[in-house]
Amino acid sequence: MINGPLLYMVHGFLNIDKPQGITSTDVVRVVKRNARQKRVGHGGTLDPMATGVLPIALGNATRLLEYLLEEERKAYTATLRLGITTDSDDAEGAVIAEAPIPTLDPALIESVLSQFRGAIEQVPPQYAAIRVDGKRMYEYAREGKHIELPARPITIEQLDLLAWDAQQLTIAVDCSKGTYIRAIARDIGALLGCGAHLTALRRTRAGAFDLSNSISLAKLDQQPEAFAAALLPPQAALANWPLINLADAAVADVRMGRVVQVDSQVERVGLLDQAGQLVAIAVLRETGYQPIKVFAVEE
Repeated sequence: MINGPLLYMVHGFLNIDKPQGITSTDVVRVVKRNARQKRVGHGGTLDPMATGVLPIALGNATRLLEYLLEEERKAYTATLRLGITTDSDDAEGAVIAEAPIPTLDPALIESVLSQFRGAIEQVPPQYAAIRVDGKRMYEYAREGKHIELPARPITIEQLDLLAWDAQQLTIAVDCSKGTYIRAIARDIGALLGCGAHLTALRRTRAGAFDLSNSISLAKLDQQPEAFAAALLPPQAALANWPLINLADAAVADVRMGRVVQVDSQVERVGLLDQAGQLVAIAVLRETGYQPIKVFAVEE
């Protein structure tokens, strides 16, 4: 925890390695207590059962959370228990069916996994946060009501078998946003003819954030000095964008909301000052780059 009263606002991101058994909101609460500030938010919810990468924004970096939610690519490792189907498609649900597991071998497993690679259609699980007529699907599921949603397009960039035995598979998945790993577990079990559910899930990457520069919540909570060392600048969320350093005169124009000319033709860019601090998000117009989010010095 930061020692003494907070005399300044902290801005940036913490790449938290979320532990199992708590919600993403619980993580935000711990960070708020450590940072002693209110402007804190998370970039992409992880279920309590899941662990791994959870970007946490502080201060003016919370204004960048919408771009994290746009990030197309996420990566996970997941463990599937074969032979048992649950109503939630994971270990937290009630068992609804059991079936014998076929004799597994690498060729059979690969023949099933190969059907999930690339652009596919996926039916969301019943326990999903998708709204239907104003209610979350999981609310209907808890009432015992089954909601049939049409399949949605997703992309599985990579799907690899990491380990297996007679009862379970461990896989690595690199996928587009909107992919339900629980549904992949469900559908793999269906193709094997025995059913399956998810027993462990670890997010290894979310956009520009991965496990290599993450910090455990316990370390953050127990070692005050770890906070400053773990804090990443706001532009860490834009690592996959063009980031352009501006001359001082152009920085002044941007802070006034004026269009600036920079050497780029992409739709949007991050604009930095000469010290490498984020000044603005700008989008391409006919006359140049128009700032749409400006980060004032006092922020």
